[in-house]
Amino acid sequence: MDAVNLVIRQQLHSDVALVSQISEYIINAGGKRIRPVLVLLMANAYSYQGKHHYDLAAIVEFIHTATLLHDDVVDESSLRRGRQTANALFGNAASVLVGDFLYSRAFQMMVSIDSMQIMRILADATNVIAEGEVLQLLNMHDPDVTEERYLEVIRCKTAKLFEAAAEIGALISGANPTQIAAAGEYGRSLGTAFQLIDDVLDYSGKADEIGKNVGDDLREGKPTLPLIHLMKNGNAEERALVKACIKEGDESKFDAILSAITNSGALDYTIAAAKKAAQSAAMAIQDLPDSAFKQALTDLALLAVNRNH
Repeated sequence: MDAVNLVIRQQLHSDVALVSQISEYIINAGGKRIRPVLVLLMANAYSYQGKHHYDLAAIVEFIHTATLLHDDVVDESSLRRGRQTANALFGNAASVLVGDFLYSRAFQMMVSIDSMQIMRILADATNVIAEGEVLQLLNMHDPDVTEERYLEVIRCKTAKLFEAAAEIGALISGANPTQIAAAGEYGRSLGTAFQLIDDVLDYSGKADEIGKNVGDDLREGKPTLPLIHLMKNGNAEERALVKACIKEGDESKFDAILSAITNSGALDYTIAAAKKAAQSAAMAIQDLPDSAFKQALTDLALLAVNRNH
């Protein structure tokens, strides 16, 4: 990761000072860096000996960071990773445009690696992520969103970049198509587990631990899995409460919603779905040769569900 951070710092340079300033701000905010770590672990699991995995890890982080900049503008978020969001600090216009810079810089770096297959995976992933953002927008303030519709948003918006990161880590190492597909399944399942736990933490977490405001999903009118489960299984009063809160983005009823989803088992249901996805991730890499990197990938699947931030 030290090598990846060096690449990130070198590639963030721009003669336009504000571009560098905002890019540095969002990158330096930290975060878990799971997506770039996934590239490195998968490449090392297949005994990669080159250095392109550092560039690929940085590319994945740039794509992810660009989506965060755009997400925070769309969601009108004010807090991420325990700090003010870039849009709260620098304004919406600057955040969107610097997000565009990070996307385009990522594609410049892809070209330099000179692999059409890697470019195809990352270009497809970027396009699917954009579709996922629009799908989520269509779901906002809609209390009738089904679990299937919501999981499709997760697959597109979150899991797709995890999938691409794992695939390119295997691909750069010379893995065969079956192995690359298995790596993709690992990433897709890991990303799904990761997002489902984020959904849980938005109701049960603490702002200083998760690095964002608790209840943001409710404020934004997002029907995530805990709410969807409660809408399906709660009593008439609970369903009416959830419906009204999703439609209005009403976070003032957060305590009542939290009590209802806790008592109904909606959080436990979501955690169980996350654990199932994490198990699928671990199963996908069972044929990998035993190594510290395979063990780390297995541990990462466990970490995705056993975390408080």
